[in-house]
Amino acid sequence: MTLSAAPRISCDVVETRVDVARIFNIQRYSLNDGRGIRTVVFFKGCPHRCPWCANPESISPKIETVRRESKCLHCTPCLRDVDECPSGAFERIGRDVTLDELEREVMKDDVFFRSSGGGVTLSGGEVLLQAPFATRFLQRLRRFGVHTAIETAGDAPLSRLMPLARQCDEVLFDLKIMDTELAQSIVVMNLPRVLDNFRQLAADGINVIPRVPLIPGYTLNETNMARVLAFLLPSGIRQLHLLPFHQYGEPKYRLLGREWGMRQAIPPTEDEMSAMRRLAERKGFNVTVGG
Repeated sequence: MTLSAAPRISCDVVETRVDVARIFNIQRYSLNDGRGIRTVVFFKGCPHRCPWCANPESISPKIETVRRESKCLHCTPCLRDVDECPSGAFERIGRDVTLDELEREVMKDDVFFRSSGGGVTLSGGEVLLQAPFATRFLQRLRRFGVHTAIETAGDAPLSRLMPLARQCDEVLFDLKIMDTELAQSIVVMNLPRVLDNFRQLAADGINVIPRVPLIPGYTLNETNMARVLAFLLPSGIRQLHLLPFHQYGEPKYRLLGREWGMRQAIPPTEDEMSAMRRLAERKGFNVTVGG
């Protein structure tokens, strides 16, 4: 099934409820989105258009329906209805949850949080689009002593970001294209605001962990990495996560009936990753690949 392109949305103007959120996945037993064993809640909707996005189903804030050809029985007539499809070929992407419902779902994993030092990470999409709900949700988790984190690109008014960040034990903050004009034209990002928000979080004592996706043709180069390092040095932060590009999202584009513009891109070689790592380590950064 071919879906229309996702509508553009903005963290500046989005209206969200504090008691209901729209998510599209809850991923359990994750080891790559913060410390320990984590449960990751993926919020639906993103204001950016990263060509390398591995979660294209996260971009639109709307609930979408897709059809899996491998499951289809080709019924006549086809009802095109998720709830009525006898084979489960039709699948709904996205659902609305209340604070109570989401709390019950993630707290099923509390034993893993306690035993591993893990917790809950809110990802997306972009969680800042639903910041009021996310802030209240993390407040609840912290009362249970659950370790909390968010993954964000940080492109929203500080008034939306800061209350949420203050409920986090970790803020995993992506730094992508470090040229203002390219960031705007390629990924629809207000880079000056992103960088100022990062500075404000660091100045407020938030445990903010910078991450750099290393994308061929975009960020996998010494110039962009040098700009990242030059920006970070005054902050005193010396942790850095490098996230190598991968092709894992390609089947999702096919499922959604969308073109995967990075199909020909080759993931970074070991030598390329080592070169980026050395650049950072020479400046005194403690580098983690992945994370």
